Amino acid sequence: MAFRFVHTADIHLDSPLRSLAMRNRDLAELVGDATRQALVAIVDLCIEERVDALIIAGDLYDGDQTSMKTARFLASQMQRLDEAGVSTFVIRGNHDALSRITQELVFPPSVKVFTGRAEAAPLSAGGLEVHVHGLSFAKPHAPESLLEKYRRPQPDTVNIGIMHTSVGGAERHDPYAPCKPSDLHEWGFDYWALGHVHVRARHEGERVVMMPGMPQGRDINESGEKTVSLVTVHDDRRITVEERLTSIAQFERVRVDLLGAESWRDAADAIEQALGEARDETRSEHLVGRLLITGATPLSWTLRRDRDLLLAEAEQRAERLGRTWIEKLEIETTSPRLNAAAADNADPLLELGELMREARLGQHAVRDAVADLVKEIRDDLPAEARGFSGSDEDEFEALIDRLIAEGSDDILARLRLDASETA
Repeated sequence: MAFRFVHTADIHLDSPLRSLAMRNRDLAELVGDATRQALVAIVDLCIEERVDALIIAGDLYDGDQTSMKTARFLASQMQRLDEAGVSTFVIRGNHDALSRITQELVFPPSVKVFTGRAEAAPLSAGGLEVHVHGLSFAKPHAPESLLEKYRRPQPDTVNIGIMHTSVGGAERHDPYAPCKPSDLHEWGFDYWALGHVHVRARHEGERVVMMPGMPQGRDINESGEKTVSLVTVHDDRRITVEERLTSIAQFERVRVDLLGAESWRDAADAIEQALGEARDETRSEHLVGRLLITGATPLSWTLRRDRDLLLAEAEQRAERLGRTWIEKLEIETTSPRLNAAAADNADPLLELGELMREARLGQHAVRDAVADLVKEIRDDLPAEARGFSGSDEDEFEALIDRLIAEGSDDILARLRLDASETA
């Protein structure tokens, strides 16, 4: 006999689209519905594996939700679990604390939503006595550790704790309910079901401390396949953890090297090959790729000038592969550099390009103007959309370098277009 449960967190149900680059309506619809489909996949897994419980460690919602469609959908999935005899345990995270429907939605009796006061819910399953400990965020911010508010382990039972926390000071995540992995191990629970950090991690030690990551990525910064944990507590209280795929749409960066490409067809074929290789390696149903076009090629200016045409070509090749989408296309190609033998007969635009490469990064006035513009745009955006500018000064400066370099190359591409039209 054994007690089995699925552990997930950070579903962010019906999260709004976070990428402004999605001009493809079908792709936007796919990504917009992906969090729902991930929840359906989680419920399907619970039913197929005949688990005893589902644990959701916070951020089931995505903030100030007002849609009753979200509420009805969630209620229907909880009802499926109830009818299958699966108990559900939920704590509220920082995003759930903002949700208007969090306090209003009525779940089946098999669903336990923990309050802002620590509780220990008893459960008998798989021949084992279990206590599930939980504590919800009462407010959107929890700057201090919540660990001391939890009850101590119940004797002679399996103790499972659920916590929404930036355990270990996770990078790029707000420091909510921070605590050390060592403190969790020492608390004495058999299993800690964590949430908040969107990347899967197991914090090694005497106990099992798991961060499952999110079950569905929402943009390119949440790339890779996404999963949940299928956990088995054996009758000798030994614990095994299996990783199970749940993501419907998998974001990936796909690099395309055009070194040696001489024609438009060469470029299109290289894109299709790179997409095909990425598609073969993708276990999720859909691949959503951000193309990074690199390499020294005489096509560099043409690609920049006809970026929209290249994107259309890439989308057509992706459609041919099936269940493959282009989220965005980035061009970082370069034109072949001048050499001494060819310098006397060089194209004037190539010479101009060489001069710009040598001078552009040293022009402090140019850098300051670009930096000021980026800061102005960044500061006008909501906090969750400011990550494009980097997490520190070095990353910000690297962004400015890239913008100046790409802008210079785009200018050259336009000059090339004007020269060809007047020739």
